[in-house]
Amino acid sequence: MFRLASVVIVVFAFARWSVPTPAQSAPLPVRAGLDVFLADVPSWAEGKRIGLITNFAGIDHAGRSNIDLLSARKDVKLVTLFAFEHGLRGDAPAGAPIPNSVDERTGVPVYSLYGDVHKPTAAMLKGVDIFVYDVQDVGARPYTRVSTMVLSMQAAAQRRIPFVVLDRPNPLGGVEMEGPVLEPAFASFVGMYPIPLRHGMTVGELARLYNERFGIHADLRVVPVRGLRRAHRFADTGLPWVGTSPNIRRLEAALLYPGTVLIEGTNLSEGRGTTTPFEIVGAPWLRSADVVRELEGLKLPGVRVEAITFAVQADARKYGGQTLPGVRLVVMNPDTFRPVRTALHLIDVVRRLHPANFAWTGASRREPALMSIDRLAGTDRLRKAIEGGTLAELLRQSEAEVAAFRATSAPYQLYR
Repeated sequence: MFRLASVVIVVFAFARWSVPTPAQSAPLPVRAGLDVFLADVPSWAEGKRIGLITNFAGIDHAGRSNIDLLSARKDVKLVTLFAFEHGLRGDAPAGAPIPNSVDERTGVPVYSLYGDVHKPTAAMLKGVDIFVYDVQDVGARPYTRVSTMVLSMQAAAQRRIPFVVLDRPNPLGGVEMEGPVLEPAFASFVGMYPIPLRHGMTVGELARLYNERFGIHADLRVVPVRGLRRAHRFADTGLPWVGTSPNIRRLEAALLYPGTVLIEGTNLSEGRGTTTPFEIVGAPWLRSADVVRELEGLKLPGVRVEAITFAVQADARKYGGQTLPGVRLVVMNPDTFRPVRTALHLIDVVRRLHPANFAWTGASRREPALMSIDRLAGTDRLRKAIEGGTLAELLRQSEAEVAAFRATSAPYQLYR
């Protein structure tokens, strides 16, 4: 039986009168946890030394950096920064180790959590009173920011340092979820706990779920997004969008990523080395018109499929310097679009049309081929279903898994 962690949710009461005026009845603008925190620093944070996990997408409603805002405060003291995959400024390639450094603007030391060390050490946390996580997620299990959060929560719990999540919206909203759900045997840095590929939760909600159900036992404090509703996607919030990593540049890519991330486990290009990664798919041998015709016949909801050609930068990992025939996925209706289902059908069609060319590959040159796709999927059932012609059955099983997860996750949800 797990010990119930201490969870503090900061809530601001705005209504002061028994009969609100029309102005007071108007919906309040959506504000990320960072804005809420800075608007009225909680008493438990006043005067405290902060260690901050973030990157360049950690901005307030006006586009200002959380690093700059926190370092300028007199009621808290920013003493340490932590960088994860792609680095503090987002200029490092996927998978490249991040070195320790010093932030040039503030002079604050920056410790790497993406290299030889993924979990903060005692030396890194020396002098830190509260450990703050302010990171924009994309709503997909393989995105490694959440794994960084898990390991940092564990480190904070071990050293009895409060762990604070400044929550941010899930770009895909919190209504729809898509499996499969990760199987523990396939846990890795691209998926640590059994949640769906498209999980439908904010990072604050995930932190609450992970903390209690998986025994982290951190002193967790979540500062919620003000004004957020479960059905809100990022485009509904009015908040500024900043690409969260070098290959999730556009909000359109974030909508597709929970599915097209699986392309990394194949010998198809996922568009890295172009201006629209994770929105396009291609290979030198791809008969794109045939693929489009097959996908159109499936009548996949909410998406338009186009045959294209695209050029890949010379230094790209797949097909560098080549011009490829390919397919573009354009989300037409986010309400009905299902990124995971769409990507699985795309992979299935490509494999059936190109049996001599298609292959499962590693997500990087260091990884075994089958391990990569299975780790990204969180199961080997996905690969086996496509190989065995039983994708429809896998999708039905995934719906049942998601229904069970929806019930499990409900007590940890912050938004309705």
